[in-house]
Amino acid sequence: MHQYLNDPTLAVPVFPGSHIVMDDGYIFLSGLTVTDIQGGESVVGDIAEETRWVMRRLARMLEYAGASLAHTVRVDIHLTNLDTIHTMDAAYAEFFEGHRYPARTCTESARLSGSSNVEITLVARRPGEKDTDNKR
Repeated sequence: MHQYLNDPTLAVPVFPGSHIVMDDGYIFLSGLTVTDIQGGESVVGDIAEETRWVMRRLARMLEYAGASLAHTVRVDIHLTNLDTIHTMDAAYAEFFEGHRYPARTCTESARLSGSSNVEITLVARRPGEKDTDNKR
């Protein structure tokens, strides 16, 4: 059975969707930009800081759902300028240990919500008794 949740620290979505959807095996997080986060507008334009703000909030959302970034299996990133990918990559890499990165797609999107420059969404495996992710 699916669970549909909204992060209580974020505004209720203005779109017809949920922040978090969980099934028996996975946690799906909706795309997030800094302008979705209270105070995030102050870092719009600094791709590294936008990335850090979003990744920190996604980590909190996973914790709320009972997981962590270590359980992430797939990430989709949208940048308004693909030329900033190396700066974004450096900030993004800070959130994963031991070069254990999830599968990822990064695309250029001409316009993101609230004039943000990066939007990130992810899928994580729900931890369970048979979770061997950290034993490899």
